[in-house]
Amino acid sequence: MSGKSDVVIAGGGIVGLATAYQITNKYPHMKVTVIEKESSVGVHQTGSNSGVIHSGIYYKPGSLKALNCREGRTMMEEFCKEEGIPYDICGKVIVAVDDSEVERLMDIYQRGQKNGVRCEVIERERLCEIEPHTAGIKAIWVPDAGIVGYRDVAIRLAQKLEDHGGQVVNDAFVRGVQKTNGEVVVETSAGDFHGKYMINCTGLFCDRVAKKTGERPESKVVPFRGEYYDLKPESYHLCNNLIYPVPDPQFPFLGVHFTRMIDGRMECGPNAVLAFAREGYRKRDVNLRDLAEALSYKGFRRMAAKHWKMGMGEMWRSFSKKAFVKALQRLVPMVTEDDLIRGRAGVRAQLLGTDGELIDDFIILSSPRIINVCNAPSPAATSSLKIGKTIVEHLSKQVES
Repeated sequence: MSGKSDVVIAGGGIVGLATAYQITNKYPHMKVTVIEKESSVGVHQTGSNSGVIHSGIYYKPGSLKALNCREGRTMMEEFCKEEGIPYDICGKVIVAVDDSEVERLMDIYQRGQKNGVRCEVIERERLCEIEPHTAGIKAIWVPDAGIVGYRDVAIRLAQKLEDHGGQVVNDAFVRGVQKTNGEVVVETSAGDFHGKYMINCTGLFCDRVAKKTGERPESKVVPFRGEYYDLKPESYHLCNNLIYPVPDPQFPFLGVHFTRMIDGRMECGPNAVLAFAREGYRKRDVNLRDLAEALSYKGFRRMAAKHWKMGMGEMWRSFSKKAFVKALQRLVPMVTEDDLIRGRAGVRAQLLGTDGELIDDFIILSSPRIINVCNAPSPAATSSLKIGKTIVEHLSKQVES
């Protein structure tokens, strides 16, 4: 299959599909084609994330993450309501388990205030009314956090694109990108797709596809696998909705936490370990190219040298259920190994700078006829409709120039 479109979007995750949706809203006459290398949309980061509708409380005020998350959350709720997609604004607690975490907890509260997030500091008595089994001494209550199935959202966005005259082409792996005769040709395993413009939203492979477009990003994607356990149904009473720890400000990972999923399951996790493949959902999944690229990258080596102790702890939790449970017990002391069964895993596309620092904000690069979304970390799913709108603003500068 091949064809001509006004815009070709590489990547059928929620960011790519939300971008297609926003393009058709702003430019109804444009034909948009989304190409996806898998046999269906939303398979990878979209379909394997925590399903949380984030409030925006954690993020640096003024950052793209903070700005996009706040508006994106409202847009996501409205979209789900209009389209009949199940969601629940159930609220979450961020819990300080001892005095050493209270100062960091208050820093998060101040960020929330600056970001316009509805939140309040609560004491032990109020915390126990919300989550009776948690061990916290003080917490932040965030009533506007929620849960949804983001793959359901992605599937509906794909349907709306097709209803609007666009198309989603699956099993289309990007092999190359050429600019010629005033258009962009995206060469794929399903044929060549011609467009006036191309947008790269390929997530775990965004840096490689960016290189095919002519960009030379210094930073690389390093894949981190997050592994989860599920609470057994008889142990669901240990968590009502969402229980989060106070995160370490040095890392973008939020620490192991308890999450009620929209399908009723209760997840615990994740830990964060280097994946040996960009799509390495199992410990035995190894892609030699991906692994060699990560290990030889000076940014990864610098990060590993600086944070080896934390990394070893994450690896140990990956292999030791007892260690994993011990981390969970800081939040909910009553949880035991017998309460848990092995759950799913997801892989996060973490962009890592050459200095070894984790790049924790959205990065969108524009060049003539091509836009590369080079980093879309959490809360990308929550923010996807707003990110799509932001990408369209980049596109509009070229369309209307």
